[in-house]
Amino acid sequence: MVRKAIEKKIFEVETLTEKMKSVPSFVVVDYLGLTVEAVTTLRRQLYDAKCEFKVIKNNIIRRAAIAAGLDDLADGLVGPSAVAFSNEDPVAAAKILYEFAKTHDALKLKKGTVDSQVLSVEQVQQLAKTPSRETLLTMFAAGLLQPIKEVAIGLQMHIENLEK
Repeated sequence: MVRKAIEKKIFEVETLTEKMKSVPSFVVVDYLGLTVEAVTTLRRQLYDAKCEFKVIKNNIIRRAAIAAGLDDLADGLVGPSAVAFSNEDPVAAAKILYEFAKTHDALKLKKGTVDSQVLSVEQVQQLAKTPSRETLLTMFAAGLLQPIKEVAIGLQMHIENLEK
């Protein structure tokens, strides 16, 4: 019986280690005090953004973090923890959790990672405030087009002046 439990924990650590290495980012949170309805709403929001939300024991998270080379993540994990994995957009989970925490005091951000870099609570909050990739690309494209637009307007005004 004990051997099966140990094998199960080893499997959980290995699985979580691979997950930590394969996703672009994830955020560890304290969810104690959230109602079932609130957790269900949070899970639905994360699922819609192609993220996963899993409640995992701190000991499993700690061992997996060390195995994944994220030693700083293992420090300070106390209390119940859940992990939100961003499978596509690196800022999706951080944004959703940050916004959700604004209206639900029971949800506390602990730590996070982006591209295997461990982030503090403040850095996770900064990440959450970062515009999405699509927004950044739109802003970049608008910045590139603005000078061209101004040249076109200037040329049009010059043509109109020549016609007078």
